[in-house]
Amino acid sequence: MASPLAGLDRYLLITADSHAGPSPEGYGPYLASKWQSDYRDWLAFSEENLRIMKEVMGNRSIGVDGDPELMGWRNWDGKRRFEEMEADGVVAEVIFSNTSPPFAPTMHSEFGEAELGEDHARRWAGIQAHNRWLADFCAEAPARRAGICQIFLPFVEESVKEIRWAKEAGLSGGVLLPGAPPGSGVEPLYAPVYEPIWAVCEELGMPINHHAGAAVPDMGPYLPQSMAMFMLEVTWWAQRSLWHLIFSGVFERHPSLQFVLTEVGTSWVTETLPRLDGFFDRMKYNDQGSEHIFGGPTVANLSLKPSEYFARQCHLGASFLPAGDCANRYQVGVDRIMWGSDYPHVEGSHPYTRQHLQATFAGVDPDEIQQMVGLNAARLYGFDLAKLAPLAAKIGPTKAEVATPFDRAALPRDAYKCPAFENKERPMLL
Repeated sequence: MASPLAGLDRYLLITADSHAGPSPEGYGPYLASKWQSDYRDWLAFSEENLRIMKEVMGNRSIGVDGDPELMGWRNWDGKRRFEEMEADGVVAEVIFSNTSPPFAPTMHSEFGEAELGEDHARRWAGIQAHNRWLADFCAEAPARRAGICQIFLPFVEESVKEIRWAKEAGLSGGVLLPGAPPGSGVEPLYAPVYEPIWAVCEELGMPINHHAGAAVPDMGPYLPQSMAMFMLEVTWWAQRSLWHLIFSGVFERHPSLQFVLTEVGTSWVTETLPRLDGFFDRMKYNDQGSEHIFGGPTVANLSLKPSEYFARQCHLGASFLPAGDCANRYQVGVDRIMWGSDYPHVEGSHPYTRQHLQATFAGVDPDEIQQMVGLNAARLYGFDLAKLAPLAAKIGPTKAEVATPFDRAALPRDAYKCPAFENKERPMLL
């Protein structure tokens, strides 16, 4: 059978990293009556929290929830989202959260993180409200949206039920794995308590997604310095989930389970996998070394090296992939990389996605480009290419367009909000 993309002179773009969520007020219909009084209190807290964030960070910072003058409407206005994404040539999206659900402690708690001492029942109700809003949002265009269900690590049994609900509700993006940073009071990801979560995700074919921003510990009340520390360390805290799951045997016990690391870069993989393989070899085979003494019992039942688990079960949501990272695609695996626009974040490639594709992919084999910008995501998240191909034939960037050498001089200054345009010789063109 011929591929739906056969003969197409345009690329079919699926962003593996976009974000959506209702305004704070939009969560109300999805909360039970028992929470409505607390919800009104939380709305007042959210408004004050937003005011403080804008005062400290400025209006350009993050396009905060509910502020239509920034990017608020882009979170929930499906029609206008499609207009902007189609102008960029994008036909479908994998959707992470972007607004903090009710009872979140801050306006950056969009990844289901748990906080020590918080009222977990309330927190869980807010997370479920987000999932139900997202299911309705995706149902508006099921062929084009793969929503990611949130879970809550302190509630393992309830999270398993929620994953089953999400599968039935059509949230084909799988599951968002929260972090368990030191000091949170939450069991680490390598704890045996999460085994039911891994098992149900494998059973249902639900990918597990871990996004940069999750797993970061409390940086303390030291604004604005704490935000700089956050930016310096944010990707590493997410990356460490990879070795937590490998060395705790999650991928060994669940060989069909698929794991996605999103917006954490790709170049680190070329250094990290050889380092993890080295540790693995010393732990498993060098019985004279300290690595074997401390790590031997852990790796005794692992049948593959970390790099082999990665090749079998791991993927990278390569948001705004820069040209330098694309050059490492063979070491990482062309079949492991999924391009993402990070819409509607400030650092995303919109509205300069077409220029970004030129900057990153000019000179790359078209088949490899199509794999990274669409086919890999379609395969993992179950997008129907036959339904998307007609739209791609109308709006997708042409192969000739992407092959055109990138003209940096023609790029507007505000495009440099996106790291994909980084110039190694003159970063951010400053």
